[in-house]
Amino acid sequence: MSNRVEWIDGGREPREKPDPAYPQGIDLDMAKGRKPSCTISLPYPAKRCGFWYVECGTCGENILITTAGRPDDPRSITLPCKMRA
Repeated sequence: MSNRVEWIDGGREPREKPDPAYPQGIDLDMAKGRKPSCTISLPYPAKRCGFWYVECGTCGENILITTAGRPDDPRSITLPCKMRA
């Protein structure tokens, strides 16, 4: 099964300036060293303020990530594997 990345449009343009520390986006690491994990690329930059719904196609772990349509938007996310019972 493939990873799912779905855009949820917030319907508004950004109001704040981007963080200059991330002029080419940010790679989010939610796994923080936990294994197994997967890294999923995100369409970058986002169209405007909104959310990415991201779901791992292997284990089903999912997350919502906010975006602002700016250079400091997330460009990838690393998720820890959701351990199934």
